[in-house]
Amino acid sequence: MGFQSFVNKFVRPKETKTSGAGPVFAYSHVGRPKWTPRRYDCLAEEGYKKNVVAYRCSTLVATAAASVPWVLYGGQDNEIDTHPLLDLLDHPNPTQDGNAFLESLFIDLQISGNAYIEAVSPRDGHDPSELYILRPDRMKVIPGASGLPQGYEYNVGGKLTRWNADPITGCSQILHLKSFHPLNDWYGMAPLEAALLSVDQHNAAGAWNQALLNQGARPSGALVFSPKDGPASLTDEQISRLREEMDEHTVGKNQAGRPLILEGGLDWREMSLSPKDMDWLAGRDAAARDIALAFGVPAQLIGIEGAQTYANMQEARLALYEETVLPLLTKITMAFDHWLAPMFGENLYLDFNRDEISALTMRRDMLWEKLQKVDFLTVNEKRLALGYEPIDGGDHLLSPEESN
Repeated sequence: MGFQSFVNKFVRPKETKTSGAGPVFAYSHVGRPKWTPRRYDCLAEEGYKKNVVAYRCSTLVATAAASVPWVLYGGQDNEIDTHPLLDLLDHPNPTQDGNAFLESLFIDLQISGNAYIEAVSPRDGHDPSELYILRPDRMKVIPGASGLPQGYEYNVGGKLTRWNADPITGCSQILHLKSFHPLNDWYGMAPLEAALLSVDQHNAAGAWNQALLNQGARPSGALVFSPKDGPASLTDEQISRLREEMDEHTVGKNQAGRPLILEGGLDWREMSLSPKDMDWLAGRDAAARDIALAFGVPAQLIGIEGAQTYANMQEARLALYEETVLPLLTKITMAFDHWLAPMFGENLYLDFNRDEISALTMRRDMLWEKLQKVDFLTVNEKRLALGYEPIDGGDHLLSPEESN
């Protein structure tokens, strides 16, 4: 064995492991900000501000998820009642309480597929004292050579702010939450993006209905001039005067239903299809159901007629929590456990209190009833299934007399 090999056996540089594919897809973008694939302002304008279904779906999910209280554990799964981390989540910054903060976070995820949180720490301390939501359209990811972000840039009003990220671990003062995107390595895909076609259809149907209301007494058709004698066509002056009179006497909601009085060889011929023929209502409801489907919201919860997928509203609310809200909360909780909790010390992790979710009461009651009838589980095994701590003397099977 050579001297160098002998030294390397005992003194070896610390190894760092990175993805083999990371440098490949990051190569062409290293050090340059990567633009968000979709314009956030357009998604927010068309899907959140102008579409009532998308607005209701996103706010319903966001408010439901934000209302679930946090639980903090430390050490041997011991619940901690008071802690600076819980205080921070209750009051993340001077302008927002915990609910408003989380609602903003969840809505950003649903509109853009991306959400950014900045952790602000005091100069003389390590623990963050404030958390802020940063608008996704102002934030850009700066790809690094290892396939991880090397930093983030925030641009507003021409002022640029940059945060660096650890090239090995990706740790930063910025937490980037994103949904899965099959075609983008740096940004997520929003439910709203998947529902864009249905949103456009729903908005177009609403605009058509509004135009119909605004011009309700002017039917779409043609005035046919068929005089018995004289010239077979109107002069330009006569056409202009006829149009002015039509607009004056038939346009607007106050003129709705006003009959036309035709004279001088004029005849009205209907040319348009009626809303019934176009199946307008059915098409609008179908678009609304597709939007709700993209957001993971049962259609009957947002008042779509004929969308009774579940037997009652209680079952629909249960489906909303189990299929949409709980997975979203799990995603956020795991991200906080990886990014935020270690800033306050080791062996800390967050969870959310499922017992405080009223929509899950039916499922808990059903589980409790089933466990009550089971005679092959110990008391502690039943308590574990319900999420409770074991008790002394609960590790033996109960006799039928003890069970009753």
